[in-house]
Amino acid sequence: MSENAATSRLQVTKFKLNALLEVTQAINDNPSQQKLIARYETLLREELKIGKILLFKFAGSWECILCSGVEENGTPIDPERDLLHYDDISFISSDPGSPIRAFDIVIPVLRDNKHLAIALIGDIDEESEGVSPVIKHLHFIQTLSNIIVVAIENIRLNIENIRQAAIKKELELASKLQEMLIPDPGSLPAGGPISVSAFYHPHMDIGGDYYDFIKLGRHEYGFCICDVSGKGISAALIMSNFQANLRALFNIRIPLDELACRLNDRVNDSTMGERFLTMFIGKYNVKTRELLYVNAGHNAPLLYNKAKKSLTTLDSHCVGIGMLEDMPPLCTQRLILEKGVKLLCFTDGLVEILNEDLVEEGTGVIESFLTNKAPIASNIDDIVRHHAILEGNQSIFDDITILGFEFD
Repeated sequence: MSENAATSRLQVTKFKLNALLEVTQAINDNPSQQKLIARYETLLREELKIGKILLFKFAGSWECILCSGVEENGTPIDPERDLLHYDDISFISSDPGSPIRAFDIVIPVLRDNKHLAIALIGDIDEESEGVSPVIKHLHFIQTLSNIIVVAIENIRLNIENIRQAAIKKELELASKLQEMLIPDPGSLPAGGPISVSAFYHPHMDIGGDYYDFIKLGRHEYGFCICDVSGKGISAALIMSNFQANLRALFNIRIPLDELACRLNDRVNDSTMGERFLTMFIGKYNVKTRELLYVNAGHNAPLLYNKAKKSLTTLDSHCVGIGMLEDMPPLCTQRLILEKGVKLLCFTDGLVEILNEDLVEEGTGVIESFLTNKAPIASNIDDIVRHHAILEGNQSIFDDITILGFEFD
């Protein structure tokens, strides 16, 4: 090897090492994607004298992240159609019908035999001094492309992780705020003329189920259980809005049918008719033992008389809240409850749990746990354990809320 050839080879080697070192150091400084691409373009165009560069990157879909020295009105290149069959550095044929005919070489960047990126280069200056001809340095370009593409992907993943962490934090906060809107089961009355137990379990961090228990007067209590159509954040927002309206409107004087109509108006105003909710709402007077209720499209609660061993359902008598712009005429239902009566209300997430045969459980299992002399709190605990709700039962696809009463 001549002295000139040795010197030239040494220059090329030093150039490659310095270029890789410079790019690595730049990556350690957490640059933006734009800065990395700009440095990549400088190395190829100014140092290696490459006239045309296209760099496609895959991140769920193909995106051209660098287009340099190429006229925008050229034939569109589809990586899926035109480039994925290249698994190694390849020279491009001069086929006049090929959309990549304006380039000379395809340089794929692969990981685990999958394309991470594909570079196209053209207008190579093979007559310049120093590091030319470029043909001898294609593997270096491939390595450089790999480093740049991986660094850009890491930037994207880091940004996505930060975004996901922020969303998770916001959902955790939203979940805590939502829990504050729902009565703490430990604050509900136990013993005396009325005992109340509740269980609330959103399918995701936040949910669209809601229950409430309100002391309206000296002898009178109000309660409600409802289920917003849909799931997730939108359902939770509607639920929060409904809770505020219910608390503002529910008092000892308002008839339940009027309350249902006014809630229907509020839900329609806030959802523009695009969402609705089912609701079972009632008032109970511990002195007169009178139960008044309206079932607006909700799952029929179960009423069990322990002394008579009789089970009845409090069926729906009207459509759900927000289903129609004007609530059709409805009549508040009235019952006088004997001692030893239990009332169990629940949302449809409980009856839609699948059994081993992938069939919905329905109300049969719920009835079997209710129709006994055990306290309502024990009945609810048994239902929760039977369905392994707190153990992450994979057959649960919706929020689950249970609200139970025992009248003595």
